[in-house]
Amino acid sequence: MEWRIKSFSELSSLELYKILQLRINVFMLEQDCLYPECDNKDLQGKHLFAMEGKECIAYARLLPPNVSYPNCSSIGRVVVHAGFRQHQYGQELMNRAINALRNEFPGIPIRISAQEYLKKFYTELGFKVESDVYLEDNIPHLEMALY
Repeated sequence: MEWRIKSFSELSSLELYKILQLRINVFMLEQDCLYPECDNKDLQGKHLFAMEGKECIAYARLLPPNVSYPNCSSIGRVVVHAGFRQHQYGQELMNRAINALRNEFPGIPIRISAQEYLKKFYTELGFKVESDVYLEDNIPHLEMALY
């Protein structure tokens, strides 16, 4: 497995294809959620992902401050391939994402829109709940922040 972090323009066409394939397979097909996957934020962020051969097995989108939230950077589109979830790659992915944003934007809070059922996972990483439950694409979410 090889971890990579790249800007949008640095992604190869195969990397981009495999990232979008993973995101669509999990968020749209597995979670049965229809939403605009291509939202132009990909163009502004960095893409943290793990490749196993030619397969993208874990991914997170890292956005600079003021793209998704005022005065906060953010992590989104956090996903691990279904065939690899038993290996705890989600925690490694998030730790790498947090470290990358803290290095690039020191002192800036990190804000996420977390699916409610993952509250414990994100809380264990240090995130604090900062909203009531709300629906995003018909899935219960919480806004959380890491300071």
